[in-house]
Amino acid sequence: MAPERETQETLSNLLREDRRFEPPADLAAAANVTAEAYEEAARDRLGFWERAAERLTWAQRWDTTLDWQPPFAKWFVNGKLNVAYNCVDRHVEAGNGDKVAYHWEGEPGDSRTITYADLQKEVSKAANALTELGVGKGDRVAIYMPMIPELPVSLLACARIGAIHSVVFGGFSATALRSRIDDADAKLVITADGGYRRGAPSALKPTVDEAVKDCESVEHVLVVRRTGQDVEQNERDVWWHDVVERQSDQHTPEPHDAEDPLYILYTSGTTGKPKGILHTTGGYLTQASWTHHAVFDLKPETDIYWCTADIGWVTGHSYIVYGPLANGATSVIYEGTPDTPHRGRFWEIVQKYKVTILYTAPTAIRTFMKWGDDIPAKFDMSSLRVLGSVGEPINPEAYVWYRQHIGAGRTPVVDTWWQTETGAIMISPLPGITAAKPGAAMQPLPGIVADVIDDQAQSVPNGGGGFLVVREPWPSMLRTIWGDDQRYIDTYWSRFDGFYFPGDGAKKDEDGDLWLLGRVDDVMLVSGHNISTTEVESALVSHPKVAEAAVVGATDPVTTQAIVSFVILRGAADEGADIAKELRDHVAKTLGPIAKPRQILIVPELPKTRSGKIMRRLLRDVAENRSIGDVTTLADSSVMNLIAEKLPSAASED
Repeated sequence: MAPERETQETLSNLLREDRRFEPPADLAAAANVTAEAYEEAARDRLGFWERAAERLTWAQRWDTTLDWQPPFAKWFVNGKLNVAYNCVDRHVEAGNGDKVAYHWEGEPGDSRTITYADLQKEVSKAANALTELGVGKGDRVAIYMPMIPELPVSLLACARIGAIHSVVFGGFSATALRSRIDDADAKLVITADGGYRRGAPSALKPTVDEAVKDCESVEHVLVVRRTGQDVEQNERDVWWHDVVERQSDQHTPEPHDAEDPLYILYTSGTTGKPKGILHTTGGYLTQASWTHHAVFDLKPETDIYWCTADIGWVTGHSYIVYGPLANGATSVIYEGTPDTPHRGRFWEIVQKYKVTILYTAPTAIRTFMKWGDDIPAKFDMSSLRVLGSVGEPINPEAYVWYRQHIGAGRTPVVDTWWQTETGAIMISPLPGITAAKPGAAMQPLPGIVADVIDDQAQSVPNGGGGFLVVREPWPSMLRTIWGDDQRYIDTYWSRFDGFYFPGDGAKKDEDGDLWLLGRVDDVMLVSGHNISTTEVESALVSHPKVAEAAVVGATDPVTTQAIVSFVILRGAADEGADIAKELRDHVAKTLGPIAKPRQILIVPELPKTRSGKIMRRLLRDVAENRSIGDVTTLADSSVMNLIAEKLPSAASED
């Protein structure tokens, strides 16, 4: 059988997990969502989403819940609403204007408290400024900013007037920014002189200047003064404090159609130009709002919620801006990095604001593990009641560490699976219902129909692995790729007829619960077995000396591919002569001899993008002794030099 065919066979299901964490009794007794929600959604899926939509304020009710012309969906057809009104004004009108919307913490230690009434005024002024600058309904606005309050204000101002925002993460290069501005044909760019990162001002404006140099579509660049750095003043530049601050703080929001575009968010394509994922208004806000309410068991009267993501990623769109604000939540926004000015900064913020719900990424959790248990132990985090994980599958040991050392062994951990394309959480435990398993995303949320199938599109039995698919449309789904319907069809709907295929592998355990196994591209073919990098990484991280691991498959003349592991040891662990053998034997014992790595490479750091994703492509270059590929999207390109220096000490099996 040819290797290409074998890679489509069922994924091996190697990792076993017997630990269970029941919901705390008090949380379960008062949970926002009970087990009945699953039954209700199974009986009448569209009726379930209608009731979720009724949590919002509509200027005009829809007449059709779903118009499904596969693979194109319209939700809440002919319904009209204003997203900014739902996120801001209605809370002020309900008498909650004095409630804090955001506690903002700058990296240097400056802070701002913004109430819903403050937010209403700031968003109104920004909306008036956008109108003065010639931005109207349907125009595209590129946003390239640090994590400062003007960032969510800019998103909401666009939503208010019906302009389409395209946020580009503030770490991207001028070339990456330019390609996104060009693809969206953006009329305005909103940026700042810079932001603070790792204790120093980090300039943004020069990157924008380079990106828009020959960009005819951009009429103005609106600049927030944050750091006070010198910036070049160009003809189309205008200062935020000059244009926005003098505007009226009154602005009447107009209703927009439920299917009017809300935003474009670009996600890197494996080849070619980035894909502009298009999200619309009514369905997106419905699912972002309901999932935030359900998955985090949000009580807006008492909870202080902190999602540590950057608004430049979809997690920040859905779970810093739109979901929390639609629910009237009080959120924390932090500008900087978790190790500035010290490695306890996150826990200091939790202690300062008495954060009750924390949502962060597995890569951050593994970094905290590496730094040592003693750091979080110095802070009072007794306020925490729910922990969340997002961005990639979480290793069981990282999950248990997070629950134990951040959640004091008592908080539920909700491990959420979703994507830029899905718009909102799709698969997750519910903290008041689920007896959670470390590392498992568990079950699709009520109203979501997901499955694991084989390459013949048949459901795999419990205990089997395969391809994750979504069988039915959902409200917050991407509508298309901006300007390219055919690419949308080819990318997401062509692999399995009638099913949305996100590109991820998954397995069902013996109970039928779902475990994500990462991208299908990250599956290794070893002696006829398809082995997920995620499972081998989890096995390595379960060893007490290992903080983080990345695994790749390297070409092997005997086994087709061999497993090569890059390992970061925990702070106190000693790199002894036998560490490689110890770790290989541990993997063999945990997963079976088939998963035993050929090589273990102890490294000081792993190559990661600025959003924290490990770039296994570069590690495959190392493992196969190729020249290292493009490193421009790395958070720290010097990491590859550090890894290369360690190459002679690569330990392989005798």
